[in-house]
Amino acid sequence: MSETSKPLKMVTCPGCDAKTFIPGDLPPLASEPCKKCGHAIMMPMLLRQFELRSKIAAGGMGVVYRAWDTTLERLVAVKLMKKELLDDPKMLESFYLEARACAKLNHTNIIHIYTFDEWEGERYLVMEIADQGSLDARIEKLHLLPELQVLDVGIKIASALDMALKYDLLHCDIKPGNILFNADHEPKLVDFGLARKTDAEQESAEFTRGTPYYVAPEKIKREPETFLSDMYSLGATLYHAITGHVPFDAPTPDEVVQAHVYTPLTPPNQVVPEISQATSDALARALAKNPGERFLNYDELIMALTAARSQLLVYQSQQPDEPQQPKRMTSWWRKK
Repeated sequence: MSETSKPLKMVTCPGCDAKTFIPGDLPPLASEPCKKCGHAIMMPMLLRQFELRSKIAAGGMGVVYRAWDTTLERLVAVKLMKKELLDDPKMLESFYLEARACAKLNHTNIIHIYTFDEWEGERYLVMEIADQGSLDARIEKLHLLPELQVLDVGIKIASALDMALKYDLLHCDIKPGNILFNADHEPKLVDFGLARKTDAEQESAEFTRGTPYYVAPEKIKREPETFLSDMYSLGATLYHAITGHVPFDAPTPDEVVQAHVYTPLTPPNQVVPEISQATSDALARALAKNPGERFLNYDELIMALTAARSQLLVYQSQQPDEPQQPKRMTSWWRKK
């Protein structure tokens, strides 16, 4: 058969939305560049009623695809577990854990799980789609995000973590890469693969499975982990987003980890002077090395971030010709 007579399949390029043709004998999930924009175009694969159309992201346990639910006629995300992990009981349990943990939680800012299933040797998780990038990608692109946007994300993700805590769940891997955005730019907390019950026994080396730039000091010291560890990691995530720098950096992961325990934190507004005092104080308290010096609960954290947000909005409304953030504003709370 000549090159021109090979069967073709018409698909839509996820990069430029143009209708184009790809070779019909291309294996499912294989891809080739779009002739117009160069974006990878994937050969769709049908998984029960879900047509996998393009890759969104890849992680340690699987690959996430943008898919079309042919039964309910809606876009969804399908996380396909890597084949090489199917025989690993520990990784398989982690995949199940993510599905079960998220399925229990009904919160606007926690990714919603639709189903978990197996089909022709493929294990997959179907969930709400949030394909407008991660907080990590936004930091990489913009270097640092506007203070108001960071406060909004912080308030919503703190509320999501509070909901998880009501079900005795700790996330245990809060970082910018695990906060995604949907089409309405609403932040969604994802990846509960490391989540555990609040009373579960902690693994001796559990912190090494997370990300060293956002890990709480008590996890490093093998001390009991509580919701305050997630609070610290959220504080570190927001610090990175608002300053463009992680709270502690060093040449090696071991040195980063030690810095969380021993190096004093540089307040956010000493890194970026335009950050308001109220926001800087709230993040510094969430990042206290001693868990007892952090906020007593998520309600307190949310109140502090909300108060900082309100003060910032008032300031900005009084500066119509100068939309910059204030260099100093009085915090509404004081450490006890």
